Amino acid sequence: MEENKENKSSCLCTKKYIAFLILALGILGAGFAIGCYYYHAKMDTNFVTVKGLAEKDVKADLAVWDLKYVLTGNDVIALQQKLKDQQNIIVNHLKAQGFDDEEIHIDRLNTNDLTANPYRSEQNGPRFILNQTITVRSTKVDTVEKSIGTLSELVSKGIIFDNQEYSSPIAYVFTKLNDIKPQMLSTATENAKAAANEFAKSSGTKVGKIHRAQQGVFSILPREETPGVSESQQINKKVRVVSTIEYYLD
Repeated sequence: MEENKENKSSCLCTKKYIAFLILALGILGAGFAIGCYYYHAKMDTNFVTVKGLAEKDVKADLAVWDLKYVLTGNDVIALQQKLKDQQNIIVNHLKAQGFDDEEIHIDRLNTNDLTANPYRSEQNGPRFILNQTITVRSTKVDTVEKSIGTLSELVSKGIIFDNQEYSSPIAYVFTKLNDIKPQMLSTATENAKAAANEFAKSSGTKVGKIHRAQQGVFSILPREETPGVSESQQINKKVRVVSTIEYYLD
């Protein structure tokens, strides 16, 4: 009988010990979880957000130049032949400026019969309007810019350019953005790190690892901010990127 009581007492002690151990482990685990949460919460709030700017002056390496010329009259056959003659004059002029055959592209002929327009108010004007566009696509951007000033020679030969196209006919394009992206991103990151170091110095902390980074968007802008002149009209451009980076502070 006494032996059974001792066994029961021993078993009860063992159960109490196990229960106590489980409770202790639970408290320890909860404490660890709370401590871990507090640590990460502190780390997540103990950082600084800075921006790094990088800019680089570049030059367009491609020019697309549209020369749209127009003829009006009543004899469509004669107009078509005259347009063909003017086409030859323009092409020969462009070749004389230094452009090759593969850089000169002739678009289709457009014909507009004004009598087919039911809303036409004037009845005494020319019946037909013919126009055609010759496009120069070239990497010789300096030659294109120089050639603009020679169009007066074509005008003196009776060639009439469309006013809208003639006023802003050229698009200068920078095509090598991918070549300069790595170096610009590196510069932007260095500038962001320098800004973070200045902040850390004033706050008595040190800059740690990167918490989060956002590359930013690359923008191609005119190097000279001229009113009424778009980026595509300027040979000289400026590429800009602003990276946003968050650094931990130790």
